[in-house]
Amino acid sequence: MHRGGSFLICNNEIKKVIVMDSVDRSAVTPNKSKSRLARTFAKVLHIRAVTGIAPDDGIQRINSPENVKSNLVKNKSHLQPFDDEDEKLCSRAATEAFVAKLFASVSSVKAAYAQLQYAQSPYDPDGIQTADEMVVSELKNVSELKQCYLKKQIDESSPETTQILAEIQEQKSLLKTYEIMGKKLDSQLKLKDSELTFLREKLEEANKENNHFITFVRQTIKSIRSFVRLLISEMESAEWDLDAAASSIEPGVAFWKNSHKCYAFESFVCREMFDGFNQPDYSISKESLPEQKKRRRVFFEGFRELKSVKPMDYLAWKPKSAFAKFCRAKYLTLIHPKMETSLFGNLDQRNLANAGEYPETTFFAAFAEMAKRIWLLHCLALSFKPEASIFQVNKRSRFSEVYMESVSEEAFLSSDGSPESEPRVAFTVFPGFRIGKTAVQCQVYLC
Repeated sequence: MHRGGSFLICNNEIKKVIVMDSVDRSAVTPNKSKSRLARTFAKVLHIRAVTGIAPDDGIQRINSPENVKSNLVKNKSHLQPFDDEDEKLCSRAATEAFVAKLFASVSSVKAAYAQLQYAQSPYDPDGIQTADEMVVSELKNVSELKQCYLKKQIDESSPETTQILAEIQEQKSLLKTYEIMGKKLDSQLKLKDSELTFLREKLEEANKENNHFITFVRQTIKSIRSFVRLLISEMESAEWDLDAAASSIEPGVAFWKNSHKCYAFESFVCREMFDGFNQPDYSISKESLPEQKKRRRVFFEGFRELKSVKPMDYLAWKPKSAFAKFCRAKYLTLIHPKMETSLFGNLDQRNLANAGEYPETTFFAAFAEMAKRIWLLHCLALSFKPEASIFQVNKRSRFSEVYMESVSEEAFLSSDGSPESEPRVAFTVFPGFRIGKTAVQCQVYLC
């Protein structure tokens, strides 16, 4: 009875220790530790059952050695799953730690390579050497990890610590990569700012050139209209039928006003004077032209030379110049022999022009002034990069404010005074110009 009481007391004390230990551990250990403790506790219970310490109405009984041996054989299969599960967990933790180390090494390679690229522009030899050594070192680490994986040597004594350290290293490498990218973007931003400043300067220069060109276009239009007024005056003095002349130039056009017939004569003069404008020297000179870059400089020098000189003085100074040949050719084309005879009663001016001389008359002086403006416009257009070129609008084209300017406003109103929806082009009075992607409007007469 005393021995049985001792076993009973001992059993109760063991229960208290186990219960107290489980309570204490559960209070301070996470869920993961609880599961491990549960498995350990289960193992202990199995061992107790095998060794014969089993409760029976509060009294412990000790099995015989034969029973213990039999129980060990029976319960061996029950103990094996717990060992396999622990082994799998350890293997998985080691694998996760290995993968974390691999990602950390790859991030380090990327950071080192980014540093290498950054050191190349602007060129930094010391930075390139340092970054190159870092790349080689990190690639060696990756190679070592590869060998460990192939040899299945990925066991870790402390996988949790290894994984945390690897993740810290990966974050450091990523941070370094982002810092380098930030520096690179900053340098690119500075480069773009300098390019933007350069383009703004080019734009201002182009705007000045365009404004300069537009100024000369307006001066040319003014000189053409001045010459046309003189021509119409001479025709009226010679008792020409201006209506018939205008109809022969632009047949089938119903002019809004009788005074608008002057636009037909302006159209005729512009058509003849601008024919060949896009060709260097109007294809009049047979001399070989220099290459494109030198050609622009030649035309600009010609522009500067003629700009401040009176046309008749220039013709007397350089009677064999390109401008002199242009004046002679265009006068003979524009003023037909019958027209000159009708206007002046003779062909004296034409004969002098054919002989290489230039008549000193009011009519020819007005023509020479107009020719000078057109020639200056030609030289200025060919000195641009890209070169300026002329364009005209086909008849019956729909009016567009982008490319056209109307010389009269009547076409925009219908007979009852309401706005006209779609005015059409009757003919082009003065051509327009293209300079790269910029367009200078042509002047048109609308019907």
